[in-house]
Amino acid sequence: MTIFGLAQGEVTTLMTAIVGRELDQAAVTELFARATWSGIAEPGDRVAGSVVTTLGAAETLTALAEGRPPEWWWTSTADRGADYTVDDFENALKRWMPRLDIPLSLVAVRQAARYAVRFLVPGDDLWPGSMDDLGEHAPIALWQRGSDEAVRSLARSFALVGARAATGYGEHITMEASAGLVDRGYSIVSGAAYGIDGMAHRAALASRGTTIAFLAGGVDRFYPSGHDALLTRIVETGVVLSELPCGSAPTKWRFLQRNRLIAAAGLATVVLEAGWRSGSLNTAGHAADLGRPLGAVPGPVTSAASAGCHRLIREYNAVCVTNPDEMAELAPLGDPMLVPEVSREKPVATRVLDALSQTSPRRAEDVANRAGISTSDAQSTLGLLELDGAVTERERGWVKKKL
Repeated sequence: MTIFGLAQGEVTTLMTAIVGRELDQAAVTELFARATWSGIAEPGDRVAGSVVTTLGAAETLTALAEGRPPEWWWTSTADRGADYTVDDFENALKRWMPRLDIPLSLVAVRQAARYAVRFLVPGDDLWPGSMDDLGEHAPIALWQRGSDEAVRSLARSFALVGARAATGYGEHITMEASAGLVDRGYSIVSGAAYGIDGMAHRAALASRGTTIAFLAGGVDRFYPSGHDALLTRIVETGVVLSELPCGSAPTKWRFLQRNRLIAAAGLATVVLEAGWRSGSLNTAGHAADLGRPLGAVPGPVTSAASAGCHRLIREYNAVCVTNPDEMAELAPLGDPMLVPEVSREKPVATRVLDALSQTSPRRAEDVANRAGISTSDAQSTLGLLELDGAVTERERGWVKKKL
């Protein structure tokens, strides 16, 4: 007996291990298919999320493996209320097919079992309900490394984010904010990056609080490597989460998409220090889209490191907060979270640039596979980027220009 061509016994043993309960054969097949989909679709792929929810992971993975045409996908989903066109599915299949590698999915599941990773899907007791607020952009699954209780604590969590290149001022404010919110009963959510994120996690741990880190790659490969010890400590008392299977590498696009999970997880988001173009402003944008309360800590008006916070206060109606008491007022414990009306798509240019090298030429087909988009989208985007002077085409493929 096999499951998607793999030995049924091994798949059943592994899925039972990472789900943490006994499963019947139909559940094993469905959950393994969902785990496979988490590696096929890039984070935030609304079409993938919709078809998996509408038709089921096993049925859609079978359809993908059998090469069913766009018309089948359109008819099957339209009959169940989904609102997509044949063109939507034609483009989606061009993104998904190069990623279809079922044996590689088994490798990821083996790695998850090796690291005692737990696999969470919507409907599980541990599934964070706040993720569902992302609508079509909600994660297909979450890979959990750490405490179940820490996952449950997301219901009373605060997202603290900021620049990697933090100043002493920013780190001091972050330490006070994280420790103060822990003292008031909140858990701390952040992205484990250098600078503000790392300080938020460390201060929560030092205060014997619970902290949750969302990663842009697999939970078996901690990133950044300089935070290996910090993330190991988080696993011991808190939790590390990702929507990507074990073995997945972090990329710029995945960092941007990871930010939506941080914003959705917290009762509120506070940006503690950020430059004018800081990536933490992306998290703030997701929080605003979701209707989550948004706060920003002011800094010296002469400091470029705080220009992004001042911009949030002036242009995006962020609440000016200066201490843990004011932050806690954004979302007192017990207040319901608001549900979003709209989620935004991000351009594919970031993904294409992220898939290119400055030294090794890559064909458009390779770029498409790495970026999780169709070859035609990759080709058109490469052309536009060439006009902008960001990439150049050589005899053996495309390369990213050095800045």
